Amino acid sequence: MSIIIGLTGPTGAGKSTISNRAKLFGFNVIDCDKSARLAVEKGSEGLKAVVNAFGEDILNHDGTLNRKTLANKAFTDKEHTKLLNNTLLPFIAEIIKKQIVTDLTLLDAPTLIESGLDKICDKIVVVLAGEELRKNRIINRDNIDEKAAILRMSAGKDDEFYKPFADYVIVNDGELSALTEKADKIFKSLTERN
Repeated sequence: MSIIIGLTGPTGAGKSTISNRAKLFGFNVIDCDKSARLAVEKGSEGLKAVVNAFGEDILNHDGTLNRKTLANKAFTDKEHTKLLNNTLLPFIAEIIKKQIVTDLTLLDAPTLIESGLDKICDKIVVVLAGEELRKNRIINRDNIDEKAAILRMSAGKDDEFYKPFADYVIVNDGELSALTEKADKIFKSLTERN
């Protein structure tokens, strides 16, 4: 029996740590952020659609996407973020669906629900963390300043958005051992049923 787990939550909450734990239980982890990068490769239909939505100035001279310029346009307000999601998520979803090739699959997807990928999942795991903790993680992870981290966080959904979709909620309070223990318990119960 196959099972597809969706892992989602706000940026900086700890999804990567949990997806790494899933690998220990035999899950093929699909990093949906990487799939998003594929969707906007030079010459791709996804990139053409984003250029149509946001303008030619989001491209570098060589025709590749200037991520910083796009981020400055897309994350300035909720409407622009929504436009980016509506434009790009269908292309990302198609790339992800082609990668589901094993019985145990975990989709590490910040925009799992917005993309509609939650509908192909058997169970959804949501990871949440406090804002200060998330902000510090984003600054360290992405090597950006506090202002850019806050802008990125404000472009996302709040905790309450995710909860109605969750089969499991993991609150990441910063203790790595507690986080891995919670994740392991979930993956163990899911794999033992199959």
